[in-house]
Amino acid sequence: MAKKAMIEREKKREALVKKYAAKRAALKEIANDESKPMEERFKARLKLAKLPRNSSATRLHNRCQLTGRPHAYYRKLKISRIALRDLGSAGQIPGMVKSSW
Repeated sequence: MAKKAMIEREKKREALVKKYAAKRAALKEIANDESKPMEERFKARLKLAKLPRNSSATRLHNRCQLTGRPHAYYRKLKISRIALRDLGSAGQIPGMVKSSW
């Protein structure tokens, strides 16, 4: 099980990303538009830099929804390999059987 603080920090980041997504997208569009004057593009970059760092989507890290584990994460299932193995062994995932010999 991951630390509670790390899980809560990730939730806080997700909320910030969602809150600032539209604003960040608008500022990025202005900053990357070659047809706009250089001063306007520079001002957009400054405004973008003033936004909270954790509002950037690249700061998010995938975590297992059951355990909070950050490594060995299956995107399709949204759980870690260890949680997947436990659920498979318990017979809670349809069609999945743990191999044994």
